Amino acid sequence: MASHRDLPVGLVNHLFRNTGNSSFSEFVSSYAPELLPQRDEVLATPIGDQVPHATTIVAATFAGGVIMAGDRRATSGNIISQRDVEKVFRADDYSCMGIAGTASTGLEFARLYRVELEHYEKLEGRTMSVAGKANRLATMIRGNLAMAMQGLVVVPLFAAYDPDKDEGRIFSYDVAGGPYERERFDAIGSGSIFARGSLKKLYRDSASSDDTVMTLIQALYDAADDDSATGGPDVSRKIWPVVAVIDADGFRRLTDEQVSSYVEQMLEARLISPDGPIAPLR
Repeated sequence: MASHRDLPVGLVNHLFRNTGNSSFSEFVSSYAPELLPQRDEVLATPIGDQVPHATTIVAATFAGGVIMAGDRRATSGNIISQRDVEKVFRADDYSCMGIAGTASTGLEFARLYRVELEHYEKLEGRTMSVAGKANRLATMIRGNLAMAMQGLVVVPLFAAYDPDKDEGRIFSYDVAGGPYERERFDAIGSGSIFARGSLKKLYRDSASSDDTVMTLIQALYDAADDDSATGGPDVSRKIWPVVAVIDADGFRRLTDEQVSSYVEQMLEARLISPDGPIAPLR
């Protein structure tokens, strides 16, 4: 197939305005595949722990929305490679994604996925449904399977506000795709087992958005307490978790000042009860 550079300018303009495909990645792969990441190349040796890995992401729903939070640490094996990496990203006005796994590949995924949703909206004149967004992300993950088998694994967590149901929804994935819808809350990454255990005890269906933010902050702290790859809040450097709230008003990221106030409340309570809040038995 001839390159788009070999075609007349007028024909190129026509093709680019009438792609016949609402998927940006599929469109680019048809006309300029060299611009996309090469996900089918074979590495001489698996990369493994040589590159930075993002760690723990948590999400939970509340009445009328969903909240996602992520720690800021990236690790390369037993080394802390970055203390302030961001792992929670806006996908569009009513959704976001968090990444765990190979940090560079995850950042690339987040950027490409955002363009994917914008491309669809421009061509179709409407936003994609929540299920459509979740499935489109699964397709992108499956495209990375060859690289995942060589160590460049990316596992995202997707959260969105569904206007048809007036509620937040959470979807998780594996290296082969998905999606798997989760009820109430979920966590991914190296500290997910500890964060999920914390959420099981602290999550309340009737909680407000403020209480749900605090629940997620507590879960990240519990994960950092037991998982060396998960970073807790760094008070001395003023590095706080990234927290994003999505509801009928859209996506909004809490400021560092807002997050620090939650962290300070949590740390003050932990001076009295180091293991955190105790869930009632009855």
